[in-house]
Amino acid sequence: MVGEIYSIIPALIMLVLVLLTRKVLLSLGTGIIIGALFIHQFNVVQAVKEIGLSFYEIFISEGVLNIGNIYLIGFLLLLGIMTAFLQASGGSRAFGEWMMQHVKTRTGAQVMTAILGLIIFIDDYFSSLAVGQIAKPLTDRHNISRAKLAYYIDSSAAPITVLSPISSWGAYIIGILGSLFAANGITNIEPIEAFIKMIPLNLYALAAILLVFIVALFKFDIGPMRIHEKRAIEKGELLNPDQDHVPGDLGDIFQPHKQGRVFHLLIPIIVLVVATVSAMLITGANASEGNVTILSMFANTDVNLSLFAGGSIAVLTSLCFNLTQSPPRARVLKIVVEGVKSMLPAIYILILAWMIGAIISNLKTGEYLAMLVDNASISAALLPFLFFLIASFMALATGTSWGTFGIMLPIAAEVTVITDMNMLLPTLAAVLAGSVFGDHCSPISDTTILSSTGAGSNHIDHVVTQLPYAFIAAIAASIGYLLLGFFSHVLLALFATLVIIIGIVVVYKLSMTREVHKN
Repeated sequence: MVGEIYSIIPALIMLVLVLLTRKVLLSLGTGIIIGALFIHQFNVVQAVKEIGLSFYEIFISEGVLNIGNIYLIGFLLLLGIMTAFLQASGGSRAFGEWMMQHVKTRTGAQVMTAILGLIIFIDDYFSSLAVGQIAKPLTDRHNISRAKLAYYIDSSAAPITVLSPISSWGAYIIGILGSLFAANGITNIEPIEAFIKMIPLNLYALAAILLVFIVALFKFDIGPMRIHEKRAIEKGELLNPDQDHVPGDLGDIFQPHKQGRVFHLLIPIIVLVVATVSAMLITGANASEGNVTILSMFANTDVNLSLFAGGSIAVLTSLCFNLTQSPPRARVLKIVVEGVKSMLPAIYILILAWMIGAIISNLKTGEYLAMLVDNASISAALLPFLFFLIASFMALATGTSWGTFGIMLPIAAEVTVITDMNMLLPTLAAVLAGSVFGDHCSPISDTTILSSTGAGSNHIDHVVTQLPYAFIAAIAASIGYLLLGFFSHVLLALFATLVIIIGIVVVYKLSMTREVHKN
């Protein structure tokens, strides 16, 4: 069953269960069990050992501490603690009141959130968590649902980082391109030049960003998002009352300190940003060989260590503010404990997502899908479209866009070099675009999990509400890639993609207007 068509079954079962039951831990657990049974031909003892090993290797791999995962879990705990300090100090309340005076409309609050997502483009993890901390007090005051906040965070984080050469994603992709070009004897274009030329070809990322601003400016609330927004506006309920406690949400545990000021929130967050980016540059410079450049720093940076270092300094800053308030609103130990507890749901989901990722990797699901592409006789004009679809499904099933990049970019390069060199950059860009689309749809994606965590949204509410928007952008991008393949005209493909999205929005708004008039 390993490396065969059966290898996609556990991922499909997990995805169907998530959508049907909306219980993410149950669905992930089921996928892990079925996948382990498939790996060992339904030998229960060996399957149990496989599950235990997948959990063990999250923390210890090849006899060595898996320090990257530990740093990320530590950062999530630090983020929960910092959030608790910001609430207890009254900083979140003060910032919300200050922003209400300057951003007076729901539309303005949503646009501001979208802009923040584009400004913080260094890393998707960092963007997902930092934007949530900054925007949450503002969106809460304007009764914007947490599911919508999570959408803004997620649909701006990965798309902007995959378009930016100076980001952890950009540096990683440029590094892959360099090795691909060398392996295939491509000498007429440099990796950084290729990456920049691929920006207008990354149709899904551009479409997703456009859609974010359309949603913010024109109240384009569709599907489940419409339900969440209606409940938030009419009842002031930002979270689904039928769902359990969500990560990062402290409710009314702490009464905000009356002496709370805006700087009690802004300074810890600024410290978080500056300390994290500084740590990324330092760790990247230390790991770079030869000439150290900005690009090499981001290519070699240790993101998880940097997040942990930045989070630690930010928490210490928040602690100092809390201790200087007279009297402190809550005991430090209570703040720390409640902050840690608020992040446990996110950590449970993340650990299970890592486990099923390991199971799917051992099933060789990605390799099976890649083999299908490699063995197929494909028309050169269809390459961008087909690689977009395959990369989408691979990222959806495996929950990793980076893993999909690593598997599919070499295959795309090899196929296009043999078939039609003119399709090289469009096909590579289609792999990047499809990987981000699949990542947006996958409930086991790290970025999806961290976006719901940063927003304080129920995880499955975020997944379900984002799906319609992701599919709209993907449909438009798919048509764009077909046009790109057949006509080899970049501006035509990009223009068509964006016009299709605008057309869908216009048709929907007109239909809603007619429905209102009929009623």
